[in-house]
Amino acid sequence: MTGAVRLLGLDPGLQHTGWGMVESIGNRLRHLADGVISTDADQPLAERLCTLHRGLAALIEQWRPQEAAVEHTYVNKNPGAALKLGQARGVVLVTPALAGIQVAEYQAMEVKRAVVGTGHADKAQVEAMVRRLLPGATIRRSDAADALAVAICHAHHRGTKLAYAKGYVPA
Repeated sequence: MTGAVRLLGLDPGLQHTGWGMVESIGNRLRHLADGVISTDADQPLAERLCTLHRGLAALIEQWRPQEAAVEHTYVNKNPGAALKLGQARGVVLVTPALAGIQVAEYQAMEVKRAVVGTGHADKAQVEAMVRRLLPGATIRRSDAADALAVAICHAHHRGTKLAYAKGYVPA
């Protein structure tokens, strides 16, 4: 399809990193795939980060997205857990960048606002709207639903930026 762009949404986590692939054609979205890359909590941190990197690299090789978007993560009250999550997030940011893919970042409230209409939506509301906006999506885990929500958010922001670049001025 002409003008179609593949967007990869990512919801970082050390235990489970959700991913969602959508195709954006104008203001239409089409679900391509989604899933989760999981790591083994019994493995050393370095190996878990490698597992995450290898999984993302294989995903990028398979689907060839043109752009990626990552959700900012909340800082955990546990400093050790926050540090590990930050390291996983670093892998999630750098893997697409190493593949030459532009990476956008969005706050959780921004993602919820783009998908549900309010920044204070709960996980169930987000997943329900993702299913509604992407008919046929077979979401097995909430991490994948969150990643698809990030991709949807990016598609909306991307569309707005393109409209402004073409000289669109709201009435």
